[in-house]
Amino acid sequence: MTAAAAAEPAEPLAQPLVHAVNVTKSFHHNEVLKGIDLDVDRGQVVCLLGPSGSGKTTFLRCINQLETIDGGRIWVDGDLMGYVDRDGKLYRLKNKEIAAQRREIGMVFQRFNLFPHKTAIENVAEAPIQVRGESRKPARARAQELLDRVGLGDRCTSYPAQLSGGQQQRVAIARALAMQPKLMLFDEPTSALDPELVGEVLAVMRELAEDGMTMIVVTHEMEFAREVADTVVFMDGGVVVESGPPRDVLGNPQHQRTKTFLTRLRSAHEHP
Repeated sequence: MTAAAAAEPAEPLAQPLVHAVNVTKSFHHNEVLKGIDLDVDRGQVVCLLGPSGSGKTTFLRCINQLETIDGGRIWVDGDLMGYVDRDGKLYRLKNKEIAAQRREIGMVFQRFNLFPHKTAIENVAEAPIQVRGESRKPARARAQELLDRVGLGDRCTSYPAQLSGGQQQRVAIARALAMQPKLMLFDEPTSALDPELVGEVLAVMRELAEDGMTMIVVTHEMEFAREVADTVVFMDGGVVVESGPPRDVLGNPQHQRTKTFLTRLRSAHEHP
């Protein structure tokens, strides 16, 4: 991998929490990301919109190193993700060092990925105990607080199979928060849910935004993007087509591709 001609932000105080420069990624000669630039400031909510296959999920997975980028660079809180820069040349970090970087980033997937044989509170407390080495009592106390926060304090001893999809996703959010991340990534967190359960998950995400959590959200939920996002980014074909405040991108899109996508999305919502 070659080093991109991008200098690390000079002023540590002014730098964005996420700073991505010219990020590229291919799978078997199929270029999925074709040079993505994105800055996310602390406390900001950025919503990524776009059709299937536009690269949104891949970009999210590149931020926390679930995918290895082919070119460009990504910094999170001033740390170059996945690599060390020695005189302009990038060297891959060891898996243990990458895992340490990933601990600072919470991720919520489409599927909840809960441990089926563990209760809600055990699912939430597991990572702090196993990964951070916290003792069981404080980890479980914090897990209980987080389940209270997502409205599931009374279901702490329930197993995933005893919970609805919306409840399982809220447990998954609590589990991600248990590691006290500086950044939360959401990959279409409501797409696997029945329509009547979507609202309860979005309500938790709204509260996180109000509390100042920095979030990057891949979503098709237009109302959520309009109300909660500071910036909406429309991606298509592996590039950022358009980005800006929701009122501009959603209310007055400048590019035909954005207009076509939003029209189709509205039509799908009106005629499910």
